[in-house]
This record gives sequence, C-alpha cells and structure tokens, in this order.
Amino acid sequence: MSAPVITAGFADPVIEAQAHFHALMDALARPGSIQPFPAAVDAPAPLTPELAATALTLVDHETTLWLDGPLAASKSVVDYLRFHTGARIVAEPSEAAFALVTDVAAMPRLADFAQGSDEYPDRSTTIVVAADGIVPEGALELAGPGIRDRARIGLAPVPADFIAQLAANRAQFPRGVDLVFTSRRQVAALPRTTLVSEV
Repeated sequence: MSAPVITAGFADPVIEAQAHFHALMDALARPGSIQPFPAAVDAPAPLTPELAATALTLVDHETTLWLDGPLAASKSVVDYLRFHTGARIVAEPSEAAFALVTDVAAMPRLADFAQGSDEYPDRSTTIVVAADGIVPEGALELAGPGIRDRARIGLAPVPADFIAQLAANRAQFPRGVDLVFTSRRQVAALPRTTLVSEV
C-alpha cells in the first residue's frame, strides 16, 4: 500500500504563519474589518486555501480540531491536517478548540460548540468558516469593542437564525464562541463581544 501524497504547507512556515496570525488578530480586534489573507497553500479539496492557512497558523499537536462533514469525509484533508498540524481531530464540536466549516447550512448551532467557562473563557471554540463572499457595507450591522460607532459587513452564506444565535452567544460573555470568516484571500471576524443586527 503506497503512502498518501500530502501537498505542501507554507513555503516559509515562520514568516507566513506570522503574517496570517497578524491578519487573524487584526480581524478579531476590529470586528467588521476585512483583512488581506494570502493563503498561498495547495490544500486538498474541499479544504480551502484560507481554511488550510488558518489551521497551519493556529493549530498544533496540543490542539483539538473539529471538521464538518465534507472535510471529515475526505481522507486527503484529514491526512493533510494531521501531517501539517499534528492536531487531535475530535468527533464532537463541544470538544474542539478550533472548528473548520465548509457546509454552513449543516453547521451545528453555536451553542453546540465548546463555550468555555467564566474562569476559563479561552476554553471555547473558535469556528472558522469558508464563506462564499465577504463584502464591506453589507446587511449585518456591528457594534461593540473594537468598533468605532458602527460597522457593516456582508457574509454569505450564514447559518439559519444567525442573528438570534449570535445574540445568545454574546449574552453569556465571557463564555461563548468566536467566529472567523474566510473567502478569496480575505478574513473577517465576529468575536463573542460583538453585537450584530440586520440592517
């Protein structure tokens, strides 16, 4: 039986991981802002280059990682992520430090992921979504820490009753999940502190 062929990760792991990390942190610190995200990696489908770059930046052998149905069903994707990150892939979203999502319609509810605790809010899941598009001045209006007055962003697709789920998530602060959206070499984020409404 031949060994699996695994595509390459970052060409320069230190430099590229740092650049992607700064973009992710800027997105989380400034909700509604859209940051450039080079994601120049050759990832096996259906893992997008942006999801792969996020995993290579944030995930390591001490990290639990949940994959949605299409990703978990791909041996190439599982082999790629295990090889490049060493992460322990878990079956339950409630056990995950990070989650990668390509099928937004089938995504578990936000409350099904790890919520952290009042003492350890960092033990919650960061959910990374492969969106079809991220646009400025969209239908979602944002307020809260990191936002001057108001910000607007468009994300597509989003889960059913997304606004209600986000409100419930924010209400339990400091517990709750953080969301990162990636698309076409861009990244944006909705941390748990952000108040989201529809325009």
